[in-house]
Formats: sequence, C-alpha cells, structure tokens
Amino acid sequence: MSGITDRVLISLPIEDRRRSMGFYRDVFGFELIGEPAEDGVPEPLQFRLNDKTSLMLIPAGGFGWVQPGREVATTGVAECLLGLAVADEQQLIELVDRVRAAGGEIVAEPGEQPWGYSAVVTDLDGHAWQFGIAA
Repeated sequence: MSGITDRVLISLPIEDRRRSMGFYRDVFGFELIGEPAEDGVPEPLQFRLNDKTSLMLIPAGGFGWVQPGREVATTGVAECLLGLAVADEQQLIELVDRVRAAGGEIVAEPGEQPWGYSAVVTDLDGHAWQFGIAA
C-alpha cells in the first residue's frame, strides 16, 4: 500500500500509568521508550516490542479523547487478543508466573493447544495477551 509504513503502534487504555509501566517493563520485559517525566513515567508511555512494533499505554480518559464518541471497554472486556512469541516452554512458564505474581489474570494456563504450546494472560487493566512458542 502506497504511503503506509510497515511500522505498527498498538494503543491500549489503562487506569494507572506508573502501575502499568511497571507491569509491562518488569513482568513482560518490554523495553521502555523515552525519558521519565516529572512523575517518573515517560510521556507518552511507550514500549518497543521489536524493530517495527511499539505499544503505547494511554490513560482511559485520554483514550476516549482520541476516539471521540466511542466508549472505552470496561475491565474484563477483551476487544482483541494480542499475541507474542517466546523462545521456549520454560520462558513461557516463567512469564506466566511473573504475571500471576504481579496480579495479572491467567486466562489459560500454559499448555499444548492444536496451534501449539501457549498461554493467555491479562495485564492489570484486563487486556488479553496470548504468548506461544516461536515457530
């Protein structure tokens, strides 16, 4: 497609910037982008997932402002399932253990599925993430 880059920015609504920053940095191990603002959290709050994909976390009030006339889904309502690959089964189990310890929900424990070994977890705002073994 002409004029559209191959760079992807995923944006999710959150309730608490500091709490979400810590979860995505410490539990998922995502690379934080930017220098901390006065509150210790970069503005905008973004993470680099890979060379072409970034994740932006936007306070729910601001998320609604970006999409005028649309309600932000309540916690526990998954409008999409985000997926990422990990290297092996042990890394997946360790990630799920970190999510559990940090207060995230384990929607589907690590296990073999028809599509491969995977697990589904949520962040602290209820956004669902599926992690599986890289093919």
